[in-house]
Amino acid sequence: MSSRSSNRRRVLVARLDSAGDVLLTGPAIRAIAHGAEHVTLLCGKRGLDAAQLLPGIDELISWVAPWIDPEPLPVSEHQIGWLIDRVRRRQFDQAVIFTSFHQSPLPLALLLRLAGVSRVSAISDDYPGSLLDVRHHVAPGMPEAERALSLAAAAGFQLPSNDDGHLRIRADLPDISGIVPIEKPYLVVHPGTSVPARAWPAERYAQLVPMLADDGLLPVVSGSAAEAPLTAEVAGCTGLDLGGRLSFAELAAVIAGAQAIVVGNTGPAHLAAALGTPVVSLFAPTVPASQWRPHRVPHILLGNQWAPCRDSRANVCPVEDHPCLSVVSAEDALRAVRSLLGVEAVSA
Repeated sequence: MSSRSSNRRRVLVARLDSAGDVLLTGPAIRAIAHGAEHVTLLCGKRGLDAAQLLPGIDELISWVAPWIDPEPLPVSEHQIGWLIDRVRRRQFDQAVIFTSFHQSPLPLALLLRLAGVSRVSAISDDYPGSLLDVRHHVAPGMPEAERALSLAAAAGFQLPSNDDGHLRIRADLPDISGIVPIEKPYLVVHPGTSVPARAWPAERYAQLVPMLADDGLLPVVSGSAAEAPLTAEVAGCTGLDLGGRLSFAELAAVIAGAQAIVVGNTGPAHLAAALGTPVVSLFAPTVPASQWRPHRVPHILLGNQWAPCRDSRANVCPVEDHPCLSVVSAEDALRAVRSLLGVEAVSA
């Protein structure tokens, strides 16, 4: 009998921010699923599409946390009461709260206590009082996926021996043969980012696209509906513009079939890592690359990691001319693509 069936525990797992964050929590969720009978993931609306692709989850609850979401709803008794009621009804044996290094788990821990959850685990530098049963500490700079795994272990959950701890999503992805000519080698170019400070200039992407075509690769330009003007500019007359045309699952399928992806530090970079697709990572140092670079997948990091914006966590670049990424030319990115497709090792 497996540990999942012999240990009859109902566990609530929480990761309340974006798609990339949810994907990075995937290995920890699998560890919890290995030792629990039933796993419910509490996630924000920005992470819901990614959560639906993760293995090990039996149920999803979507809720916008006013202390985490970048565009939060006003705090209301109804909103808080809704979550407490949903959690109380499910009678969880315990909860594991996953957060980024700059987020506090304590507001959610308080709500879970009010909902009757008797054991709560989280990483917290702040004094938790009676809100946490397991107050875990990690060293600064630990890769985010490993940071989450360390919390799962502190809560009593380990990956099975046959799980290598890589990011992973479900294999049942949509058929995209009618969207992308999959018989041709193609490369995904994803110019959008979750915040402007992480964006490589659009004109550089637009310069790169015809260079990729000259190398015999079809440039497939992806982005959300809101990013459609950007993807149209980048694709030009050479690339295949899929801006606003893909669901998150379809984007995963497109990335899965690509030779590589050129992308900033944003959700699709982590999606590529979960699919094993090599990444040219245009990485702004507003957050540490040691924590947020593509996890355990061949990748090349571009950008000045010692620029003045380093570790600022800025959403909008605080430095004139965006020097961390504007120093990267289209030729630099093309060389990275060529190098990445020719070697298997991850570049520093």
